[in-house]
Amino acid sequence: MSHSELEKRRKEATPRGVGVMCDFYAAKAENATLWDEQGREYIDFTAGIAVLNTGHRHPKIVEAIRTQLDLFTHTAYQIVPYASFVNLAERINAIAPVNGKAKTTFFSTGAEAVENAVKIARAATGRPGILTFSGAFHGRTLLTMALTGKVVPYKVGFGPFPASVFHAQYPNAVHGVTTQMALDSIERIFRSDISPSQVAAIMYEPVQGEGGFNIAPEDFVKGLREICDRHGIVMIADEVQSGFARTGKMFASDYYPDAKPDIVTMAKSLGGGIPISGVTGRAELMDAPEPGGLGGTYAGNPLAVASALAVLDIIEEEKLCDRASRLGAELVEVLEKAKTTCPALVDVRARGSMVAAEFNDPATGKPSAELTKQYLRKALDAGLLMLSCGVHGNVIRFLYPLTIPDAQFKDALAILSRVLAD
Repeated sequence: MSHSELEKRRKEATPRGVGVMCDFYAAKAENATLWDEQGREYIDFTAGIAVLNTGHRHPKIVEAIRTQLDLFTHTAYQIVPYASFVNLAERINAIAPVNGKAKTTFFSTGAEAVENAVKIARAATGRPGILTFSGAFHGRTLLTMALTGKVVPYKVGFGPFPASVFHAQYPNAVHGVTTQMALDSIERIFRSDISPSQVAAIMYEPVQGEGGFNIAPEDFVKGLREICDRHGIVMIADEVQSGFARTGKMFASDYYPDAKPDIVTMAKSLGGGIPISGVTGRAELMDAPEPGGLGGTYAGNPLAVASALAVLDIIEEEKLCDRASRLGAELVEVLEKAKTTCPALVDVRARGSMVAAEFNDPATGKPSAELTKQYLRKALDAGLLMLSCGVHGNVIRFLYPLTIPDAQFKDALAILSRVLAD
């Protein structure tokens, strides 16, 4: 079947609301390489939107899933439990960046994890309010859309949204938002919109994902911790995109040892390509909901749990945290060099291998989504697949598998250098 015929079938069979970036169809993938149905090869710097820190079809993940397939595929954990769920919870509890004894439960998607974190915070505090930040992305359900701080395309036409959700400013040096301005905006919300005594949780991303890979300054995170402690508010770190070695540490929150969150949400690369998410938090908070208040038919599916256990082994055995730091530094060096000849490239920021390049129109100095799209298109034509992000759509985010071979990584950086030079 021709590509044009398949494209016609897709448009006839699926709604336009599901935006599709690529004009080709995947046929096969291995580690950091993806092949389309025509046999063309691409270096994958998207990793399925940060899902494949351990690469496409890592042999240990494939083997773990095959082994579980021979045992059972589904029981519903809250009907008939299984030991692997408990094993994974214990391993996450041991590494999660929360103070004191931790407990963990699992779901299927990042949005589910975020929603359940809110449920837990409300159950623990008896309060309704939730504060999040401009530029935040927390999911596509009604509640997580309310939490999200970006309107287009996620929220257009879908309101009204759940109440008692408020957005403060997130620090962003490029756009002139300082840490103090961001913290002051929280205090303004307390004065004008909701009393802190009615706020259950403040949810933040240690590195904003969809918002543009904006890294939370240490003094900002410490400020959040102080505000939460002062008012009895639960501090939630959304690590759906930043977790599992992407930033050079297992969790991005590990960069703030003096300001640990009370609850952490996780998903994406936890499952190595199989849908699974989780919520980890201080034990007394996690135990606040009544029995039956948490769960889901597919929550912590056995195949996904088997994959996640393999992911944790791979990260440790292949030292992916160290590798993320090294690869990220090499990429930053290339981008910084490109800034000298690419006037549109106005900022490079990185936490390990969570790297971003931001582009403005040189003529106007304003954010340029159009220029960013042009760079992405040129890279794709050269065989390098990348993604954009940012409130203005003017940021390229780099999400290569951390297992990418060194030679292939250098090939990708060469393509990137040529594209930015043009």
